[in-house]
Amino acid sequence: MGFVGGQENGNGNGNGGSVSEFHLGNKNNRYKRMDSDVSEEILDRDHQTKRFVVACAIFASLNSVLLGYDVGVMSGAIIFIQEDLKISEVQEEVLVGILSIISLLGSLAGGKTSDAIGRKWTIALAAIVFQTGAAIMAFSPSFGILMVGRLLAGIGIGFGVMIAPVYIAEIAPTVARGSLTSFPEIFVNFGILLGYVSNYAFSGLPAHINWRIMLGVGILPSVFMGFALFVIPESPRWLVMQNRIDEARVVLSKTNASDTEVEDRLKEIQLAAGMANAEKYEAKAVWKEILKPSPSVRRMLITGCGIQCFQQITGIDATVYYSPTIFKEAGIHGNTQLLAATVAVGFTKTLFILVAIFLIDKLGRKPLLYVSTIGMTTCLLGLSLTLAFMGDGKVGIILAILAVCGNVAFFSVGIGPICWVVSSEIFPLRLRAQASGLGAVGSRVSSGVIAMSFLSVSRAITVAGTFFLFFVISALSVVFVHTCVPETKGKSLEEIEMLFQNESEWNGGEVEMEDAERLVQKG
Repeated sequence: MGFVGGQENGNGNGNGGSVSEFHLGNKNNRYKRMDSDVSEEILDRDHQTKRFVVACAIFASLNSVLLGYDVGVMSGAIIFIQEDLKISEVQEEVLVGILSIISLLGSLAGGKTSDAIGRKWTIALAAIVFQTGAAIMAFSPSFGILMVGRLLAGIGIGFGVMIAPVYIAEIAPTVARGSLTSFPEIFVNFGILLGYVSNYAFSGLPAHINWRIMLGVGILPSVFMGFALFVIPESPRWLVMQNRIDEARVVLSKTNASDTEVEDRLKEIQLAAGMANAEKYEAKAVWKEILKPSPSVRRMLITGCGIQCFQQITGIDATVYYSPTIFKEAGIHGNTQLLAATVAVGFTKTLFILVAIFLIDKLGRKPLLYVSTIGMTTCLLGLSLTLAFMGDGKVGIILAILAVCGNVAFFSVGIGPICWVVSSEIFPLRLRAQASGLGAVGSRVSSGVIAMSFLSVSRAITVAGTFFLFFVISALSVVFVHTCVPETKGKSLEEIEMLFQNESEWNGGEVEMEDAERLVQKG
């Protein structure tokens, strides 16, 4: 094929037939054939590296499936746990909501752990800890033992959720880093869907067995992690930090298409690793700057931490965890029918996170945030009114399902993934890790508070009243997006920083070219 291609492209004058021209053409074709072989070899290596990196990203993201699966499966399993173990409403709330708080502790501990034993083995540790927790939950005879398993599962999930994006970012080539680091978010939603499907599949079994199987099935993704350890390499950045340069070069040769890229990337990593110690000494100064911020840093913190909190306090985790409770309030009473309705919610959430991945760099952050927050606000109001005035009727049931599916769809297409994108873009490099971590703390704590208070608040003001409260908060999120979140699509880091230099630009104005040039000159 390469030889034929060489002939087609090699003869510029279009004449043939003479012996001399034939020999000349043959010589040219020999060189072109060699070039073609080299080109095919480069393309083949490029395809191999892409496949290898995608495989590594998928395996690393399996731990994110655990988080999604636990969120999804607990929404149905809690029905049968309550029936089997006779737990109270408060115990039910604690059991559901404690995961967010504990996973946060696992994530905070995961940083030092991954530096000590490596990224790859932190992924393995996450799987082992979760497996232990899931096994204890599946065989627990009482609420106390169930909580022990839940705590271990939460720690394992915290490790896994923290390490997956770090590992992927460090192993992926620069050109593919953005799309590959979105894998964990996709896998979380896929896990939620699997949890819902598991609920539906095992709901017909006796109540003292089905919830144990539902929770036990969560072990399977972490079992696959064991096989993954034979495939995925250690992070090249961690290897360089351990002064294992040759091993890092071998890993980079598997994830980069050319030897030049390998050496360039290795030099970048060595430079970054050399700066790591200096960054440790600067950490105190960074926290001082965050705790006593300048006006521009204060605006960054309001935007970054605010969008993380609004992502959760609009009630998305309550909607996902307690969707059977919502549908029961709407008039669906059979457990199997309840869990079938939640499967539709899982499909919707998974589908629209994929839509967001394609749109976020085309339409921009702010338009999608407007669509998301306005859509969520409308759906939450519709759900509240439906539950208040149309309960127990066929029309009310359909409207409730549509409102819940609409809410998760608008969440997944906008504020769900975009809050993480915005948080990673708006902070300057010196503040990024600590400020993003602060935002993540706000997100997890908000999630835990909402999940652990939903039933109590619903008992006090009804489920319809609770979702009216979420509607009010969601309406405030629209105002927040308008006043506090600038558009960052297509802007350089200098331009993004300039957005926060004065309040009018932060409130939605565009960066003028002369302002950007002045900032660059100042830097």
